Amino acid sequence: MELLWKLPVIAIAGYLLGNIQTGVLVSRAMGHFDIRHRGSKNAGTTNVLRTMGWAPSVLTLLGDVAKAALASLLGLWLGGSGGWGDWGARLGGLCAILGHNWPALFGFRGGKGIAASLGMILVTDPWIALFLVPCQAVVLAITHTMSLASLASAALYALLSAIFHWGDWPLVLYALLVTALAYWSHRGNIDRLKRNRENKLDFEEIDRISRRRKNT
Repeated sequence: MELLWKLPVIAIAGYLLGNIQTGVLVSRAMGHFDIRHRGSKNAGTTNVLRTMGWAPSVLTLLGDVAKAALASLLGLWLGGSGGWGDWGARLGGLCAILGHNWPALFGFRGGKGIAASLGMILVTDPWIALFLVPCQAVVLAITHTMSLASLASAALYALLSAIFHWGDWPLVLYALLVTALAYWSHRGNIDRLKRNRENKLDFEEIDRISRRRKNT
């Protein structure tokens, strides 16, 4: 019975933590504007990178990873006493991803959940996270396309979860759900990739933006 009140607490706390839109807070603090009104109008790391440069994007990435990791740790702690710590962590992390993508406190206009997903995975499957970060970095370095790198790492998460958790089908289904959320949030990117119209990152332009910010 104790678990019955803990589950909604974990879910609500995770969702509210996910509502913390680091990109919006960083853009308001460092640029005095709302990042959702610039560039792709997305609150995630990539739009901050294109619009504001390296330092603000790193802060956004770290904040979005941290909030989901915190939600998972909270779920791990609350569920741990009843032997449900792992699923508590996964529930908290999943709700943080949902809160990040569709934040009620920010008009349901958030990011795409990749950094938040990483935060959850760092707590629940840290050995898998060790593969995902290099995967994303390598695909990004080769293609200069953040959406493609994100989709590749999301697919790898599902694949590695199926390998490491083979036979534990609830965990495999959970990973498939997280991957499906990533692909759903990137459906516009997928359409542009199919039509070869997806924007690539211009690292030289990002460097110029970063230097201008540093000099102001």
